[in-house]
Parts: sequence; structure tokens; C-alpha cells
Amino acid sequence: MAAPTIARIWRGRTRPEVADAYEAYNYEAGIRPLIEKAMGVQTFREDRDGEVEFVTVSYWADFKAMASFTGGDPDVIHHLERDPEFLIEPPRSVQILRLRHSHGNVGGGTGD
Repeated sequence: MAAPTIARIWRGRTRPEVADAYEAYNYEAGIRPLIEKAMGVQTFREDRDGEVEFVTVSYWADFKAMASFTGGDPDVIHHLERDPEFLIEPPRSVQILRLRHSHGNVGGGTGD
């Protein structure tokens, strides 16, 4: 399998009291479908005073592959049905980066 050339980064914030519920919901409704299409997916969580930030990084072979998953425009955010219930504010953008180099063990965390 070829190495990914694109990373797509999504960020969202919740209140601490709903963070665990959102994390579970986001995995089932958002991450699982992404795992089926992307070359790889990483999720991150940062617990702060007053809010919790979630970051999802998906890795893609190229822009065409990413665009086919997102329905054409990879910059467009596809909000999950229950996002308004959980997120402090809906994210307005995603970040798309060209992957230049990877060094060392870039995996980690738990799960598949």
C-alpha cells in the first residue's frame, strides 16, 4: 500500500460534562465510516478548563480519494446529526495538509 500524501484535520470543542458522550457518539457516527474510506485515522482529545477539544486526523492517498469521501469538496465540513447537541460551536473549516515526511513511530493510542 502506498503511503498517504494528504492529512485532513478536523477540530471540535465540547463542554466537559458531555465530552465522554460526544467521544462515543463521534466514534460511532463519524470515525467508523471514516475508517472504512481513509488510509488511516487518528483521534486526539485535550481536556482543558471549561472545554474539551477533539481532533481527528485522516490520511489520504491524494486529493481525489479525499474528495470522493467528502462528496466533492474536501474543505466542506459535514456535520454529524447530533453535533449541535454536543459542540460548543460548529467548526467552520478543516485543515488540509500535504504530508511531507514521517519519522519514527507515528502511531499510538488505543484501538485498531
